[in-house]
Amino acid sequence: MFTLPIIQILLALVSSFVLVLYTTPRIINIAKSLRLFDKPGRRSSHQKEIPVVGGIVIFCVFILSVLVWGGINISEFSTDYIKTQYIFVSLLIIFFTGVLDDLVSLSPLKKLVGQISSIMVLIYFCDLKIDNFHGVLGIYEIHPFLSYCFTCFVVIVITNGFNLIDGVDGLAAGIGIVSSFCFGIVALLMNQYDMAVMAFTLIGVLFGFLRYNFHPAKIFMGDTGSLVVGMILSILAINLIDSGFVSEQHSYINKGPFLAILFLSLPLFDSLRVFCVRILRKKHPLKPARDHIHHALLELDMDHGKTSILLYLFSIVTISVFVFLISVNISFSIFLLAVFMNTVLFLPFYILSKRKKK
Repeated sequence: MFTLPIIQILLALVSSFVLVLYTTPRIINIAKSLRLFDKPGRRSSHQKEIPVVGGIVIFCVFILSVLVWGGINISEFSTDYIKTQYIFVSLLIIFFTGVLDDLVSLSPLKKLVGQISSIMVLIYFCDLKIDNFHGVLGIYEIHPFLSYCFTCFVVIVITNGFNLIDGVDGLAAGIGIVSSFCFGIVALLMNQYDMAVMAFTLIGVLFGFLRYNFHPAKIFMGDTGSLVVGMILSILAINLIDSGFVSEQHSYINKGPFLAILFLSLPLFDSLRVFCVRILRKKHPLKPARDHIHHALLELDMDHGKTSILLYLFSIVTISVFVFLISVNISFSIFLLAVFMNTVLFLPFYILSKRKKK
């Protein structure tokens, strides 16, 4: 019933979950002794100091689990395993970028250099890049230089999207679980076991971490964790965009872009909305502020727990409904998703504006 790859994936999921449960309390104690806290400030939704080193746990357990369970039966999956090693290098670069940002607050430019460096490793050594739009806006294959630029843009958007939604206890971890599950199931159906191991390992890691990160949080993942999670999901997204969804029962070779956008719809469209609103108001689009969807829900008197659960459910329902548009024209399906997401994400801010006028 269970083949070796399926067993590997299950072991990766369970072992990563258990290991995070075991190590996180110890990391919390170490962080407290070294006073590695996220201090409350004007933008913070918290009133006390909380350890901000959860990203170290996420990164280390993820790497260890994928290294162990993704490396079994190397003779059969040698190409995938070699590619995974370069993925580790890319994650290592983004990990140290996040650590430095958490410790000394890197400038946006230095942070961007770290992100682009990690992306270049994926492009040149893993051949993970977006070189075909698969019919989105009537565009198919694109020039190699444009491919490199667009791949960098997509990864930066996804990684920073997850970085920006990490403003409420458990939100980034929970949305990461939802997205990873979707990517993992698709990878399994397409027999892409290397990607499936990565996706389900991330699920195990984030489920274990959520035990300590959900409201009231005992630890934050910090920029280290959100950037690492965003990078892993970027890798899964680019792989899906490149390969499409083709299995024994399904053949949607040009629908990879739609599925990737759908699985990451909440962080992507929330970030897009914030960026556009700030440009229209002539404000710096990258300057931190309290204008994300979770901030609006908090101002509507929802606590951290209710806000996170509501956004989990919203993400799950959105994916479950819009996945049925997979057989529709790709440009039209992405347009419908964009209209729906932007409309729903606008509603809390509309309600807030009406409340303030009263």
